[in-house]
Amino acid sequence: MKRSIQFFGAFVTAAVLCNFSSAQTPPTAAPATTNSANAAPGNRAFRSRADQPTPRRDANSQLAHEQLLEKAKKGGIDIYFEGDSITRRWGTSDAQYKENLANWNTNFFGWNAADFGWGADGIENILWRLENGELDGVNPKIIVLLAGINNAGAQPGDDAKVEDITRGLKAVLAVCQQKAPGATIVLTAIFPRNDNMAVIPTINKINDNLARLADGKKIRFLNVNDKLADKDGRLFDGMVNAGDKLHPTVKGYQVWADGLKPIFTALLGPPAKTDHAPPPTGDPSARKSPGVPSVTTNANHT
Repeated sequence: MKRSIQFFGAFVTAAVLCNFSSAQTPPTAAPATTNSANAAPGNRAFRSRADQPTPRRDANSQLAHEQLLEKAKKGGIDIYFEGDSITRRWGTSDAQYKENLANWNTNFFGWNAADFGWGADGIENILWRLENGELDGVNPKIIVLLAGINNAGAQPGDDAKVEDITRGLKAVLAVCQQKAPGATIVLTAIFPRNDNMAVIPTINKINDNLARLADGKKIRFLNVNDKLADKDGRLFDGMVNAGDKLHPTVKGYQVWADGLKPIFTALLGPPAKTDHAPPPTGDPSARKSPGVPSVTTNANHT
């Protein structure tokens, strides 16, 4: 009898804990692979509900969020870049991307630009970061947004997938306008990815939708894909990393910069001789004490 009571008590406790765990997880949260820092680009499950803010659960992403909150508080930011690792790798302090940072400084020094991208983020993760302080009080004059490649993945999608991604980016635009009403948003077309050419038509459909979200004034659509790739979406030589066929090289980033700079000049004037933006941040997992294992890094993911 005593053994039966113990078994029943353990069963009830397990049920309560299970129910508590479910209550702590947003019902619209993305699949576990979506929020894993180890998820390989192009191999993620379809991210549903891109318009539902979803936090990243891995410790490194949580540290990066705290890092970006501190960066936002420092102020002095006139141009705010937001996105996933395609954005992040341009203006990061990580040593392996020092050539990208040199290109960033060459193009943007004097315009007070700061990079708030984070690797492996989906639209829903970016939306959560924006709604949880990373844009609060910054009041930039320009926001540059490039996001959605992780939601698109490397597999072609149907109309539901296209609409979900469009709806998610529309939600990001809305929160940007709410938190930075004076900013002009430069909505950048999703870049082609060549790890699977079959996904190009899906990317093109999403970009067609994004073009319709722009009003040409407070939201401006920038599409540099014809400078990155041919009419079939095949990237020109040297534009992206040869290994993943996705992340831009310095040559690819320069194409993006060449599209952005006329907009920056028209809105802000020529760059000043000094710059007041906070210094670039990097991957928290790269900052560790000797003998202490690093946290899993996002450095190789979008």
